[in-house]
Amino acid sequence: MGRVQIKRIYEPPTPSDGFRVLVDRLWPRGISKERAGLHLWMKTIGPSNELRRWFGHDPKRWMEFQRRYRVELHEHATELHDLRSRARKGTVTLLFGARDVEHNEAVVLRDILIKKDADG
Repeated sequence: MGRVQIKRIYEPPTPSDGFRVLVDRLWPRGISKERAGLHLWMKTIGPSNELRRWFGHDPKRWMEFQRRYRVELHEHATELHDLRSRARKGTVTLLFGARDVEHNEAVVLRDILIKKDADG
């Protein structure tokens, strides 16, 4: 089993990133596609526009954001399966644009991918 890690897209790519996947619905400001060094942009797996606006990266809304986002992710079983398959083969880095490294969709996705793998 590889690893699932998270990283801000503004940090430079490194060989230890493995397969780099942007999980934001919107393209991050001020970064070119070349500089991003992506293998894949999974914009559909990002939180809905409504959920993203409601959350606004307010830590007080973090618990409810996680709950609502997990509900949304039920509609993206194929994408989650693809990420799990890649993670079994090597490192997957989930990229995000938010400044807050503790309260964003990549944290939720990483936790889901790691937990599911632990459960088999």
